[in-house]
Amino acid sequence: MLNRVVLIGRLTRDPELRYTASGVAVATFTLAVDRSYTNQQGQREADFIRIKVWRKLAEIVANNLGKGRLVAVDGRLEVRSYDAQDGTKRYSTDVVAEDVRFLDWPKEGQAGGRQQFGGADDPFGGDFNAPPDDDLPF
Repeated sequence: MLNRVVLIGRLTRDPELRYTASGVAVATFTLAVDRSYTNQQGQREADFIRIKVWRKLAEIVANNLGKGRLVAVDGRLEVRSYDAQDGTKRYSTDVVAEDVRFLDWPKEGQAGGRQQFGGADDPFGGDFNAPPDDDLPF
């Protein structure tokens, strides 16, 4: 079976970071993804998709992304059902992200600017916003 979702869009608000009772990080945010066509008024509509990110990636996303940032999300669909207070069965669909790629740089003063996350997962040696010159492909 195959369950794969790839999206590119902008965050509608800053990510919310929480921790489970066992201490596992989980971040959620909503992604606005433009549709590939325009409506009758010539305007492009968007879908608003809830994204869930777990563990270390959740902390990186929460510390480095903010409203308006452009990202690519690679993950899977997760559909859950629950009983509402009025007794009706409701469904919730989220994308569980396995990879989040930052596709732009934060504007000066925007959430997610000049963050340090360092360590083994840090591809830029501690300064997220500026890769070392010797790693540039040109």
